[in-house]
Amino acid sequence: MQAGHSKANDTDSPWSRRVLTAVAGSVLAVGCASASAQEATYPEDPVEFIVPWGPGGGSDILMRLVSNHIEDHLGQPLPVINMPGVSGTVGLADLAERPDDGYTVGQIHDGFLVSHHTGLTPLNWDDFEPVGSMTASPQYLTVNPDKGWETMEDFVDYARENPGEIRFGVTLGGVPHLHAAMIAEAEDLEFRFVGFEGTGERIRALVGGHIDAAMGDIASSNQFVENDDLSFLAVGHTERMAQTPDVPTMMELGYEDLQLSILRGLIAPKGTPEDRIDVLAAALEATSNDEDFVRAVNNSGAEVQFMGPDDFRAHLERLDATVERLAGQLQQ
Repeated sequence: MQAGHSKANDTDSPWSRRVLTAVAGSVLAVGCASASAQEATYPEDPVEFIVPWGPGGGSDILMRLVSNHIEDHLGQPLPVINMPGVSGTVGLADLAERPDDGYTVGQIHDGFLVSHHTGLTPLNWDDFEPVGSMTASPQYLTVNPDKGWETMEDFVDYARENPGEIRFGVTLGGVPHLHAAMIAEAEDLEFRFVGFEGTGERIRALVGGHIDAAMGDIASSNQFVENDDLSFLAVGHTERMAQTPDVPTMMELGYEDLQLSILRGLIAPKGTPEDRIDVLAAALEATSNDEDFVRAVNNSGAEVQFMGPDDFRAHLERLDATVERLAGQLQQ
């Protein structure tokens, strides 16, 4: 005689199926909650911040300000790791090989795109995930006052009437070269580019009359302007600068495409999860509204200019098209 069994032990019964379904749902809910809790804790460890330039330069100074102010908003430190070399390409080559887990980010500015299009590196901005921009260092068309140019119109008229005569100091194949080439393109001008290793050397040559024009900024040039050794004709920012309220923007003067700032932002390895990018971007945005951070950036001669991942991506796409168009003029 076959032993009987109760409905309570019958896994095919409606009651048992309801029990099993409830248990499975509870297990699934616990698993999802655990996964959510685990994700909610990101970052659980410090996030390394590769700055592909040496200590003491503009990128290092400004990105250390980000590092010094972001911990309260990110919940973990963002220690700076300097990896200088080959115009900022060595450090970002290292970043490209890091795990895409959100625990390493790097700093990028306009110069990296120039390096790509002039053949210094096969990597470009779109080999990474944009996280956000943080600071802008607006660049000024800076001239020696002995030339007698009081406005940008004076400068352009002279350049048009004397093609190739203006000695324009740049860092060959660098951002200052790009900005000078953008001014030349805007008015179909021809400059005689003179190369210098760095901003300080270039500005000293301008003060000494060895060149006629250069791209300068508040940190490198404003003291010379205040002493009447140099003149600012226009600034490539979206609005007039508080330190130089009488200097018009290039946009005011009709050059809507001449937004000439060195925009510094953060990128992550390709494939970094979007939710982790969002956590990093939210911390950057909160930092950008921190009054102490804003004050420190301004004291360094720069402006806070936050863009989230989508806006930063769109900016890099537009800039990339410009650099690609002008690459032939930027070859060292």
